[in-house]
Amino acid sequence: MTDTLWLAGASGLVGGVLLDRLLSDEAFSRIVATSRRALPRQHQKLVQATVDFADPATFAELPAPRVALCCLGTTIKKAGSPEAFRAVDHDAVLVFARAARDKGARVFLHVSSLGADTRSRTLYASVKGRVEEAVSQLGYDSVVALRPSILDGERAESRPLERVGLAVARALGPVLGKYRPTPADAVAEVMVALAKSAPPGATVVEADALWRRSAPG
Repeated sequence: MTDTLWLAGASGLVGGVLLDRLLSDEAFSRIVATSRRALPRQHQKLVQATVDFADPATFAELPAPRVALCCLGTTIKKAGSPEAFRAVDHDAVLVFARAARDKGARVFLHVSSLGADTRSRTLYASVKGRVEEAVSQLGYDSVVALRPSILDGERAESRPLERVGLAVARALGPVLGKYRPTPADAVAEVMVALAKSAPPGATVVEADALWRRSAPG
């Protein structure tokens, strides 16, 4: 075990699954979970770090990582305003990425979204596109943006309308192609593999590729 990793967003759907996988993988010796509040779990490899994603200085004393993994994200509805949404999905991601790079991280992996595009007229897609572009220019050896479709998995919070939508989308999966729901497990599995061996430069992993790369065999 040799690697120290930083993880942001471990309280979310993908981040929670990812944390479980990282803690059980012998390739990683220490997982530094950065969050605004403590996570309700303990593990000998887990280091919990309470940070302010608006203040880079709160990351200064953390152990140096080789890889930083970011699963931060919200929705405009949950955030309450476009400005609050940008603060999480763009600003906080960028603060985390810069802090990790300043501490020596060489690889940055982050969950983006299907359709991310700086030129999009949709706020959600344009913000995702802009943060992809921004982190790719921070000087990492490897930056990978994973672009899942709507995420499929058990969330802590209740989202009745989303559950209905997921049920319909699962049934239509074969005809939806890359737009079918992406299992959180698939995203986490690919992130773990990339944390061990990420390609150089800036790479995008689209939703359909997440399915293929996580499939057995």
